[in-house]
Amino acid sequence: MAVTTDKTTEATAIRPFDVAFSNDALDDLRRRVLATRLPERETVTDASQGVPLATIEALVRYWGSEYDLTRIARRLNAHPQFLTEIDGLDIHFIHLRSKHEDALPLLLTHGWPGSVVEFLSVIEPLTNPTAHGGTSADAFHVVIPSIPGYGSSGKPAEKGWDVDRIAKAWIELMKRLGYDQYVAQGGDWGALITDIMGVKAPPELIGIHSNMPGILPPEINSRFGPLHVEPMPDGLSPEEQATYERLTFVYTAGVSYAVEMAIRVQTLYGIADSPAGLAAWMLDHDKWSLEDITQAFVDCAPVDNLTRDEVLDNITYTWLTNTGVSSARLYTENTLGFFNAKGVSPNVAVAVSVFPKELYQAPRSWTERAYPNLVYYNHVDRGGHFAAWQEPQLFTEELRAGFASLR
Repeated sequence: MAVTTDKTTEATAIRPFDVAFSNDALDDLRRRVLATRLPERETVTDASQGVPLATIEALVRYWGSEYDLTRIARRLNAHPQFLTEIDGLDIHFIHLRSKHEDALPLLLTHGWPGSVVEFLSVIEPLTNPTAHGGTSADAFHVVIPSIPGYGSSGKPAEKGWDVDRIAKAWIELMKRLGYDQYVAQGGDWGALITDIMGVKAPPELIGIHSNMPGILPPEINSRFGPLHVEPMPDGLSPEEQATYERLTFVYTAGVSYAVEMAIRVQTLYGIADSPAGLAAWMLDHDKWSLEDITQAFVDCAPVDNLTRDEVLDNITYTWLTNTGVSSARLYTENTLGFFNAKGVSPNVAVAVSVFPKELYQAPRSWTERAYPNLVYYNHVDRGGHFAAWQEPQLFTEELRAGFASLR
């Protein structure tokens, strides 16, 4: 399972990489944040009209006067980073091998509006388990790529970089790194990409883990559409009914951003020109994450690891790489359902962790039907959509348990 870094052709070379942002770029960001023009307050007392003014006021105030703009580059550069060209596009990735030689190689894939920042706090617990409540048998080598159009990866200049193509690129990346056996994990877009890797089932991929599993049966998935849901059918179990009700809310009140990015992404010039506009757009992913982020900024009371600095690390990285629009373009490319079963091969073992503040809680009945080789299924007591970002220790423990039988 050795890493290979001496490929002979330029196209497949693995090149060391460090993030670097100029002082001019940092000064420009600070100036724009301090010059933010905000609208009037919402006319409701909740977040039904979008990100509350008080949240953005607190965010802008902290971002403009207290947050360390150099922090994100230091955090990223604390880990080995690389670039390699795959299918004509530069792919950025973090790659850290554990000191434990028998560690299990693990590919981690982020989602939107995230980045590799989501996983920075789990790298150490995953690679160095003996210092974080585990044993050497829990160790992973970690590979964390940036999705095309996100962070420091290249930005596609033509159509075609969809989930399927990204899954192929990740399979190629792991081959290029020399791993003859590995597991993969993802949430949000990462969940879809990881599922499609499981559909393709390359022989090196022995298992996957998801915190947003694709589990809706066809007869259920067909009842959901953008901003529209058909009435709940009869015959569902209480757990299935709860999932149906939760997804009804998500589809009717929580996916407007996805619809805009899917059909009119190039209109989003505001998020490339205004840091506050970008922040508001990224914060408005889902009701439960917004509640936690609002608490972190307005009450200065972080919800577990989701601190003001963590949130601004991700937004600042997106701003400085100017990837607000390019990352959103994945919605335009997508032809898959978000939550439906994809047909993962029975040759690939599957582990699922259900977090209480995820967009939906996957019923065991639908999960077993979607994944014929389900080896691990567990409900945890805290955490949400950005599981690794918000609950790094719990997330780490779930990966240790989920993949234990595959070592």
